[in-house]
Amino acid sequence: MAAPELIRILADGRCHSGQRLAGQLGLSRTAVWKQIQRMQTLWGLPVEAIKGKGYRLGQPLDLLDKAQILRQLSPRATGLLQRLELFDEIDSTNSQLMARALSGDKRISACLAERQTAGRGRRGRCWLSPFAANLTFSLLWPSPRPPQQLGGLSLAVGVMVARRLRALGFASVGLKWPNDLLTPQGKLGGVLIQLSGEGEGPSNLVIGLGLNVRMPPGWGQDLDQPWVDLAALGHPPPRSTLAGLLLSDLLEGLSQYDSQGLQPFLADWPALDQLQGKPVRLLRGDDGLSQGICAGVAEDGALLLRTAEGLQRHHSGEVSLRGV
Repeated sequence: MAAPELIRILADGRCHSGQRLAGQLGLSRTAVWKQIQRMQTLWGLPVEAIKGKGYRLGQPLDLLDKAQILRQLSPRATGLLQRLELFDEIDSTNSQLMARALSGDKRISACLAERQTAGRGRRGRCWLSPFAANLTFSLLWPSPRPPQQLGGLSLAVGVMVARRLRALGFASVGLKWPNDLLTPQGKLGGVLIQLSGEGEGPSNLVIGLGLNVRMPPGWGQDLDQPWVDLAALGHPPPRSTLAGLLLSDLLEGLSQYDSQGLQPFLADWPALDQLQGKPVRLLRGDDGLSQGICAGVAEDGALLLRTAEGLQRHHSGEVSLRGV
């Protein structure tokens, strides 16, 4: 028996006796106890043993539900999506879909996981993924555009996500070029886009989204930057509802991007830009460091940096606020 079967029973946060759990799972009570230990050590889920009553989770879990996700899709998004997969645990939703793309699978597919063991952000950073707490999902999108015509895609995706979160009442959510979801309290999430394609041919895109929804107590203490989750900003909807709404927006938004490019999304950028008018540092890999005042983005998605030498355009790099 895999631990997730037991997790699903305990997800309601109520007490369940060892005898009842053994009967439901077809195991001995000793085997149930071993699975409880596994939940705590491998899955990071605190389980309370209450004498005379049984076992319960420290707090209820908001598990993903496929039917609920699909109910949130607009009719157009429903017609576009060809496959939806949910995993209890996976190394990386992006890696899962990129492998499918490289094998020749061209179906528009979404992959969601309760927990990632090797989730990544930009520049190979680890993306923290406690079980059933946040949203980690990816979308495989075959685009007719060749790679060189995909400039600013991460900005467009960020706008799609920020629009939805603001519509749900999280008014402080903004964007940091090129792919971070940011609030005054800290980083809320991020976008990771991977692609395959050559020359003038079409591209296979994998768009990954990591979003902090309700981080468990004690998690994230070792992160090297301030962070926040939706629960700290307000009252997030159930994770399945949120996932479905975001997936619907991405499906429709990517279709619009394919036909119209970045332009339809740029109108919202100034109101969402968390760096506009602020002093910033831009690290460009091995090319050095640029410093200046953020002047927004160009029509092709490039970062505009006002420096002593004049206005510079940058298409890639790592931006941080500069101390003043």
